[in-house]
Amino acid sequence: MDTDLKSALRVQALAARAAGGDDAAMAERLIAVLAPHAGKVLAGYWPMRDEADPRPAMAAHDGPVCLPVVPGRARPLVFRAYDGRLEPGGFGTSHPPADSAELRPQVLIVPLAGFDRAGNRLGYGGGFYDRTLEMLRAEGPTVAIGLAYAVQEIRAIPCEPTDQPLDMIVTDRDLILPERKNPLT
Repeated sequence: MDTDLKSALRVQALAARAAGGDDAAMAERLIAVLAPHAGKVLAGYWPMRDEADPRPAMAAHDGPVCLPVVPGRARPLVFRAYDGRLEPGGFGTSHPPADSAELRPQVLIVPLAGFDRAGNRLGYGGGFYDRTLEMLRAEGPTVAIGLAYAVQEIRAIPCEPTDQPLDMIVTDRDLILPERKNPLT
């Protein structure tokens, strides 16, 4: 795999992300996408730097909400129930404290650096979400929703066998359902 190409695409996508977009439109679209998943365990994330913000949709979700915890390099994420309490985590993240219950999410809002219309995601290079999605999907139905500004779109992202595709991508301009898979049908 051409890691130099992925690194260059990541730099390009993160620079574009800094421009942001229409946060209100993105939140409205994400809330609508999550509505059919009422009652299911939703994993969001606490945004850092200039990531798209899932918190309005997490607050509107009718069901349990959890946040990821990075347990260490090369390991799947762990998810803890979110009750408003946060503590600093590794890699600049914030997550619920250790006394919060661990949950298994059925629907995940996934942060990303870049995406393409085929549902490929360019993350930050650690493989945390790829490992996690592979594990969760092996255990049962799991919906992965990428959240990004439209300016983060990349024409084509090179894929590796370990890359886990997104089921849909919500942006401030679009709801993208990759042609290879439509999770709503």
